[in-house]
Amino acid sequence: MKNLILRFGIAIFAFIAFGWSIEAQTRTETLAITNARIVTVSGAAIERGTVVVRDGLIEAVGANLKVPTDARIIDGTGLTVYPGLIDANTNLGLPATITPPRGQGQPTTQIAPTTSNSNYPDGLQPEEMAIERLKAGEAQFETVRSAGFTTALIVSREGIFNGQSAIINLAGDSVSEMAIRPAFAEHFTFTTLRTGQYPTSLMGTFSAFRQMLLDAQRLQILRQTYDKNPRGMRRPEADKSLEALLPVLNRAMPIVFNANTEIEIIRAVDLAKEFNLSAIISGGQEAWKVADRLKANNIPVLLSLNFPKRTATASPDADAESLTLLRLRAETPKTAGKLANAGVKFAFQSGGMTSIGDFLTNANKATENGLTKDAAVRAMTLSAAEIFGLDNRLGTIEAGKIANLTVSRGDIFSKDKTITHVVIDGKLFEQKEKPKTPTPATGGATQQPATANVGGNYAITIEIPGQATAATLNLIQQGETLTGTIAGQFGTAPLKNGKITAEGFNFSATVEFGGQTIDLDVSGRVTGNQISGTITTPQGAIPFSGAKTP
Repeated sequence: MKNLILRFGIAIFAFIAFGWSIEAQTRTETLAITNARIVTVSGAAIERGTVVVRDGLIEAVGANLKVPTDARIIDGTGLTVYPGLIDANTNLGLPATITPPRGQGQPTTQIAPTTSNSNYPDGLQPEEMAIERLKAGEAQFETVRSAGFTTALIVSREGIFNGQSAIINLAGDSVSEMAIRPAFAEHFTFTTLRTGQYPTSLMGTFSAFRQMLLDAQRLQILRQTYDKNPRGMRRPEADKSLEALLPVLNRAMPIVFNANTEIEIIRAVDLAKEFNLSAIISGGQEAWKVADRLKANNIPVLLSLNFPKRTATASPDADAESLTLLRLRAETPKTAGKLANAGVKFAFQSGGMTSIGDFLTNANKATENGLTKDAAVRAMTLSAAEIFGLDNRLGTIEAGKIANLTVSRGDIFSKDKTITHVVIDGKLFEQKEKPKTPTPATGGATQQPATANVGGNYAITIEIPGQATAATLNLIQQGETLTGTIAGQFGTAPLKNGKITAEGFNFSATVEFGGQTIDLDVSGRVTGNQISGTITTPQGAIPFSGAKTP
């Protein structure tokens, strides 16, 4: 009972902090969105139709439906209903796992510590599962839901083997309630181990990957032989890391290669062919260069919308950007259109972007660089569901499917759009109208403020799992630019790349923690004197909240 009360209190606070009304339905209630434009994705858009939701499922959709008498009605005049948006690769809900080294005068508390009896070092343990580290509760997903997302593939970003991903809905008070597919795919990254253990080079990484697959093949053969006739044969050793690779070898589970460059993608395709693996590319910045090979091998792409940004400062003394970087920034928004033209299936993912608001902004950039808007919507909905093998329950607005819906006032790619409602598993989250202020330019008419008012000093609590820690934020606002500092047990660090939007703020910072340099991406909102948001590290995301100080 105490835990239930605590979760309820956190949920109440988050809804208030983010400006959403608490009108969440139970799954037994019925909802009808009427008079709305409905983008079904599975067929032509319905210009004026109704969607009926009952018991967490879409009961009916059409132009001339009779609204059930027990339904709560939402007048959708001027609104467009889309299938719930899907982020095809993120680490949402996974706690950070930073372990400061001992003996340097810093705290030694581990954040979400993990233990394993694997025969392989951390980073080479494919048996680790994101679903087992997932932090349940709706409050942590509020910012992402407010951007229109209902579903996500979550996976750790740590190690060479990132472990097994999970596909979840972004609502629910328990992990079991959120899970759609607890174990979807094994994930692999072309990187090295930071501990000084083998492999320490990319060539070593390729060798380690191949050797582990060969060892897993050998283990499977030994197991089959032993099970058939164990007499006179030494029993095969148990090895859960190799056992976790057996579904991959048997094509019962896909393997996702995190690969961005042309050579990484080619190596991933070659490895998949060598071992007859069901492969998916994640990232895919240069996937357009090998689109023919991806198409020929039926390998889809989870395409990152975290487009490369200008790194050189505006100072006349700053070094000019390299030609390679200039080309990459120019070509990356064209990748989606080129993959579509080549017939390669792809879905959009956030790719660790600092602000989830960039997702739709960069999807729109893709439509300005050769991708049709219909294809862009599909890449955020049905294509992701197809790649996940979940198109029989997600990705379109059809009777019988899970009731995941995103409702927008204005075209979803428009800068002036507003996400008004999100429905997840039949549960309604309704966004309150933002306050409007009169402006002389419109003759006294009202319009939305261009930026939020976030300046001031804030005392915050960072909800590190198992050890909440206090910190302070000094936010200095100048138009849309945000500067200041973040201070805590890690010392004081200046804010970098600070930006203020109508929704809130985001910035980055680099801190020293236990002798390690850690890059932080921070996003949040201010409502009255309350502040809340998320701190994203290379190892995971951590929520924070607090209040303004005098």
